[in-house]
Amino acid sequence: MEEFEDNLYCDFDAEAVQAVAGKDILLALFDSTGTNLLAVAGQQGLTINRSKDTFEVNAKTSGGGWKSYLGGLKEWSIDNDGLYVGNHASHKALTKAFNDDDFVCIKVINQKTKESLFGGIAIVSDYPIEAPYDDAVTYSVELMGNGTLVDLSDEDANQMPGDESEGGVEG
Repeated sequence: MEEFEDNLYCDFDAEAVQAVAGKDILLALFDSTGTNLLAVAGQQGLTINRSKDTFEVNAKTSGGGWKSYLGGLKEWSIDNDGLYVGNHASHKALTKAFNDDDFVCIKVINQKTKESLFGGIAIVSDYPIEAPYDDAVTYSVELMGNGTLVDLSDEDANQMPGDESEGGVEG
């Protein structure tokens, strides 16, 4: 028997069906013991920035007037924002890391599929809290990467926030 009438109108391999909803991607960080993975409470936005220095390698005789470049050092950072939940362990950990100039171990996960996406060590470089008189209190945080942002898609890094068996704490 043909599956989905030979995908005549139910093509589950189509790009749109394979797309990932941004609401499913979460930033989490380990607490200071390294055993509890905390989803950052209240988060709404998440941007993973990856960039590379480039430098020109031109000569008068190269490229017919076109510039040429080589890649240099790479860097990464994460911008995250949302509703501020100051009494949550994740925000307490971010505040402590900011105040003490400590590094944090972060992990980006897909909460729907329970897949790990990226992980690394970062420092909290910016952590403002905004409290307008006519809206909810919000936060934004910038995490500057220290070393490699590890692609966890092919790694055995299964711990999710709230995993009781792994010592996790609900985020």
